[in-house]
Amino acid sequence: MQSLERELKSSSYPGRGILLGRSRNGNYAVAAYFIMGRSGNSRNRIFSAAGDGVRAEAFDPARLEDPSLILYTPVRVLGCSTIVTNGDQTDTVYEGLRRGLTFEQSLRTRAFEPDAPHYTPRISGLLTVENGKSSYALSILKTSHGDPSCCHRHLFTYDAPLAGEGHFLHTYQGDGNPLPSFEGEPKRTEIPDGIEELSRLLWQNLDERNKVSLFVRYIHIETQASETRILNQNR
Repeated sequence: MQSLERELKSSSYPGRGILLGRSRNGNYAVAAYFIMGRSGNSRNRIFSAAGDGVRAEAFDPARLEDPSLILYTPVRVLGCSTIVTNGDQTDTVYEGLRRGLTFEQSLRTRAFEPDAPHYTPRISGLLTVENGKSSYALSILKTSHGDPSCCHRHLFTYDAPLAGEGHFLHTYQGDGNPLPSFEGEPKRTEIPDGIEELSRLLWQNLDERNKVSLFVRYIHIETQASETRILNQNR
């Protein structure tokens, strides 16, 4: 199991990241999502609550240059499932599940982002809490080692999460031009008991210059009662 603090500090620009797991005491299913930015347009964002979900909005609409790929709804809830993604595929998964498709089937209609030369991977997560149990899945859609003629679709499912364990998936290996896509399986990391501890751990260890917004949610596995934290660099 890797240290989440060390994993975050190892790169000044992991990009956007999803963490799903279960708290150390076993009581909570956990979801977290953060965004970062290198340009003024990317940094001009905040997270705001949107019903049970979260919306990425422009902090200063007058400074917004291009909303495509940066303004979307990263978190939506459908019944017992929380959908977390780094783009408008949140809506794709939501509509797919509503029509009876699986998480994987819904994402087969999508690919990596069309932001050459980076071709940012689309990362997605699905956290389900039902009948006193939790499970989750993570997906990444990416080019074939930078070649956009082929899309690699990777799915990772965790049907009986262990207490204190989570899996962390982010878009980039680090900074660069073009930005190098994430490689390998989601990183296995620790999940603390409390939402304040995890929120602080994530926020304090993201690069101060590049971090933009953070969402964290703890869902009680028995009662499905939830608690949410949203942190924004722009205030």
